[in-house]
Amino acid sequence: MKKVGILVLCLTLILALHGLAMAETLKIGTLSPLTGPYAQDGTDILQGVKTAVSVYGPLKGYESVEVLPGDSACDGGKATMAANKHINSGVNVVIGAYCSSATEPAQIPLMEAEIVQITPASTNERLTAKGYKYFFRMPPRDDVQAWSTVQFLENKLKAKTLALIDDKQTYTAGLTANIKKFAKENDKVKVVAHEHITPGDSDFTAVLTKLKRINPDVIYMSTYQPEGSKMIQQVRKLGLESAFVTEDAVYHPKFLEVGGPAAEGVYLTFAKSPDTPEKEQFIKTYKAMWKVDAVGTYAYFAYDAAMMVLAAVEKAGTAKSDTLQKTLRGNTWSGVTGDIKFDEHGDRKLAHIVWIVKDNQFVPYWDPMTGKDL
Repeated sequence: MKKVGILVLCLTLILALHGLAMAETLKIGTLSPLTGPYAQDGTDILQGVKTAVSVYGPLKGYESVEVLPGDSACDGGKATMAANKHINSGVNVVIGAYCSSATEPAQIPLMEAEIVQITPASTNERLTAKGYKYFFRMPPRDDVQAWSTVQFLENKLKAKTLALIDDKQTYTAGLTANIKKFAKENDKVKVVAHEHITPGDSDFTAVLTKLKRINPDVIYMSTYQPEGSKMIQQVRKLGLESAFVTEDAVYHPKFLEVGGPAAEGVYLTFAKSPDTPEKEQFIKTYKAMWKVDAVGTYAYFAYDAAMMVLAAVEKAGTAKSDTLQKTLRGNTWSGVTGDIKFDEHGDRKLAHIVWIVKDNQFVPYWDPMTGKDL
């Protein structure tokens, strides 16, 4: 009887320990601007992650999945504080940040803590040039985007003169620097002006009046969406005749909403994702879940990042960082933004196309890889 009692006790302990293991929670931290001028993009990222957790359903080996929001505010110091808070909270993975100027400093504590970080938005090429094995990026890099832009300027618009505008942030200034580099290498487009604005500004009259006098063939606007939406209204009001080209941070439903008729004819570079039933279902689910009329651009990348993490954890049977990063890197994942395959640097092989705003919609226009209209 004594042996039977001991056996029953052992079985009870085993079941109890098994129950504790099953009660483990997978913690996904997010980093994105939830306050400040770029809060809409940050909210899109957070909601994209939460949508993925809801859609994925129960995760094998885990009782629950918890999403812990972190406000980076597109500020290096705040992003670092939020990253350290995530580390202290015991997160398994971080999805973020949005601005490259926030992602770069947040990398330092996260990489030291050996926590997998996946950015759904930051595109500065320095982020994956440091050899961090736990860092991954969903969208294409800025040097890829800049190359696509210069190809478009030279071969489609046949531009001879170019003016640049940026706000001196890591992302925006990185793009204009790359455009200058490729334009100089090809020696077909001459940069005749390079102007700067301040993040959060709303009056760009002085800069635009100066560029109107110069009258370049193209003005390249390297800003975030809030500034871009206001700037294009002032461009039309002042009667600038230059073609306007901009980038992926402006590719957002808010640009169409705020820019209105003034946004018509603006060219943008952004990756093209395939139209699939999965993508349509995501759009339907997201709109219903968050009661919105349109899905923010970076919600797609954030959704894919979270779905990929959940699938990788289940496939690996663990959320331990070293195993997880090997699983992420060693497989091809299917997402609403297309197939996801990372190279040795953590970059994804994904190309841009050029879009045009037509009838208040983003419409595919030109493919820099083929040099053909779309």
